[in-house]
Amino acid sequence: MNKCKIAELDITAYKSLEHAVDTVIVNGEVEAGFAVAINAEKIVSAFENRKVKSILTSATIRYPDGAGVSILMGFRGYKSARIPGCDFWVAIMKKAAINQLPVFILGGKSITNNATVNKLANELGANIAGSCDGYFKSKDKLIEQIVGSKAKIITVALGSPMQENFINECRLIYPNAFYMGVGGTYDVFTNQVKRAPIWTHKYHLEWFYRLCQNPTRITRQLKLVKYIFLAIMKKI
Repeated sequence: MNKCKIAELDITAYKSLEHAVDTVIVNGEVEAGFAVAINAEKIVSAFENRKVKSILTSATIRYPDGAGVSILMGFRGYKSARIPGCDFWVAIMKKAAINQLPVFILGGKSITNNATVNKLANELGANIAGSCDGYFKSKDKLIEQIVGSKAKIITVALGSPMQENFINECRLIYPNAFYMGVGGTYDVFTNQVKRAPIWTHKYHLEWFYRLCQNPTRITRQLKLVKYIFLAIMKKI
């Protein structure tokens, strides 16, 4: 598998979304590991903060979620499809359902978590081994629940870096599964949050759409400017 190094992080180059999914579920079985989405904001955060870099380095799969990352990979000779986290998760859930692989859905508000579980079961025929919203009281008991569920795929929506920290702790006790941090994916999947229009994906303008929808994101979007500067100056 070709990997491009950006900010000392090895990011996997994929031919397509299907190619990425096929590396997670092989011949109907799950490849144990931990996938994390990489975008320009995370690259800059890793450049600025060694703790963030350590968390991202702990993942076994780092995939190019952001257009800025896949574009820079191409400039460096590692052509890769962009793998949007939401699409990657849905595609994994579909293939898991076909193979009846048990999944555990963790995180989000109670209403969102329940809606996600119901939609996965009713529309995809997913094998739901267990679920829990993001407001659990005991981390140890939750990990016990995950272990007892015998889930092969655990997706975690707790926000960064909380979701990555939880995954790393859970993997120490229950390593033979595939883990994925999914952020706000459940909200998008259950139509509680509107996704950016298709034309913004084509022209790599999702960031601009989100900024127009929520101007308070400006401080986060400034990291995109810094990312471009660091890339041009070959600091990352």
